Amino acid sequence: MNIAIVGAGLVGRVLALNLLKEGHTLTLFDKSSKEGTDAAGFTAAGMLAPFAELETAESTIFKHGKRSMELWEDLLKEAGVYDGLQLKGTIITAHPQDIPELDHFISSLRNKIEEAKDIEMVDSQKLSKLEPELGHHAKAFYLKDEGQVDAQRFMAFSTNTLSMNPNIKWMEYTKVDKIEPAKVFYGDKVEEYDWVFDSRGLGAKEHFSDLRGVRGEVLWLESSEINITRPTRLLHPRYKIYIVPRENGCEGIELDYCKECKISQEPGTKRYVVGATEIESEDMSPMSVRSSLELLSAVFSVHSGFGEARIVNTETNCRPAFKDNLPRIENADKLTRINGLYRHGYLLAPAIVEKALNEGLYNDKS
Repeated sequence: MNIAIVGAGLVGRVLALNLLKEGHTLTLFDKSSKEGTDAAGFTAAGMLAPFAELETAESTIFKHGKRSMELWEDLLKEAGVYDGLQLKGTIITAHPQDIPELDHFISSLRNKIEEAKDIEMVDSQKLSKLEPELGHHAKAFYLKDEGQVDAQRFMAFSTNTLSMNPNIKWMEYTKVDKIEPAKVFYGDKVEEYDWVFDSRGLGAKEHFSDLRGVRGEVLWLESSEINITRPTRLLHPRYKIYIVPRENGCEGIELDYCKECKISQEPGTKRYVVGATEIESEDMSPMSVRSSLELLSAVFSVHSGFGEARIVNTETNCRPAFKDNLPRIENADKLTRINGLYRHGYLLAPAIVEKALNEGLYNDKS
């Protein structure tokens, strides 16, 4: 089939990689460049945390998240990424005065799903074996069935893989005005296709009146003095941060955006993505002083070595969400819309795309 995908961010790329395996011809429309550095999928930490997200999410997020974790390995290989998946689990800890907050967090998970009853509590001695540099924390929980996708590597390598595929036409810097079944409207043109997928995120507001943006901010830190190997979360009454290690930094990413920090990265230096701000705003401006102070003071309290780390980048973006913060799939004849993945992009995208294809294109009897 001749298929259009409007919006070549995370969901659009996952769609493209799935559809190419079936032999379809694709046209990718995106309002920005094919590199995808403006997409929320580039800013993301890429955490695969179905358990940790349960505190504020529905059980359907857990179910789809577990399925996505089964799909990511093959999907990354399709994108040409062979070192972008880590499944070592997650560490969740808190300051001594916030231990009740930590216990409440784990209790809420255990009350929601049976699988959470296996979450392991670790004292400082056990934590020292898992993460030697975090052994000064008196208490933590180890969520062994979690991990991460290297979001920046996925975006960069999928750009290369899709660009080189002869069955793909990439319409970058092309703003789509309207989408109808089998039709894409842009500029003064109307193109017809056998099927159209709308994965524009916030760009789909002309159709979804209840779509909103949720601002998120992250820091990229580099250090040769710190060796944290697993995603680590710090619970705090006012903010919850995550620290996500990137083993490879920018190695192998051929983007102008990353060349400067790639050159500055010395052997033995590791990169950490630090974030968790969640602001009800569609403001895409640079990170605020308040957010940077809170994130930096929190990450320093997790490991004092971050005091000498280097800030190599700050990223800001807005994630598309509906009122219930759940993803939405709309299937019609010759048209599928996928939106509202909120803060769960990498956790949900493969499973939601699989569901959308099975209920729509693959279920089409025409």
